[in-house]
Amino acid sequence: MLETELEPKQKVVLVTGGAKGIGRGIVLHLVKAGWQVVFCDTDVGAGEALVASYPRHLLFVHADVASEPAVAGVIAQALDWAGGLDAVINNAGIADPDNGPVEELSLEQWQRRLDVNLTGPFLVTKYAVPHLRKAQGAIVNMASTRALQSEPDTEAYAATKGGLVALTHALAVSLGPDIRVNCISPGWIDTRDWQGSAETALPLQASDHRQHPAGRVGTPEDIASLVAYLISPEAAFITGQNFVVDGGMTRKMIYED
Repeated sequence: MLETELEPKQKVVLVTGGAKGIGRGIVLHLVKAGWQVVFCDTDVGAGEALVASYPRHLLFVHADVASEPAVAGVIAQALDWAGGLDAVINNAGIADPDNGPVEELSLEQWQRRLDVNLTGPFLVTKYAVPHLRKAQGAIVNMASTRALQSEPDTEAYAATKGGLVALTHALAVSLGPDIRVNCISPGWIDTRDWQGSAETALPLQASDHRQHPAGRVGTPEDIASLVAYLISPEAAFITGQNFVVDGGMTRKMIYED
């Protein structure tokens, strides 16, 4: 696969956490749009299954973004495979927001979420910047509406996502005009079909969809299509922004009867 000759005009994107969930949706959307896609993940089985569907246009690298040597290796393999890098999607993260009562939250649990959700995007950006600068490329960070509002017992996750929003605008100022940096904060996105749990998960209810002003729960394609726009030339005047994609939920007043 490393010897595959790429078409000169095809652009190359790195998607972290690309084997499942929103990341998988982004990988599939971009490869269908003509991108050469490098993606990394800690789930080897899911990664290999995905790359088998588009072997000429996908490169899977098994890696944990919390590890600096692993991140350096991902960038090196991407360059070896494709010869350059035009965009990075920092999507990898520990998705479970529930950390239990804060007084019972261990430093180890807290640190692990910071390492993956916040330090990971920093490391990937650090090693990708020289190559993105050559390409006049773009970065998209995947935060969450939990950076803006919370449920109980979600301190570690919320802190990492809030930090990622701030990291986004800091990077946009530091790296512009050569590299644009934006952020997406998804709300409720139904990824069960791509997490391997669709058969055991309870089906969505009409009330789940109805509570959203947009009339439905989100899909990975809702996020992937915005990612594709933000890394395209059409978004050349957009940088440092956080785009909330939540069907309108953060604009809805909710009071208990």
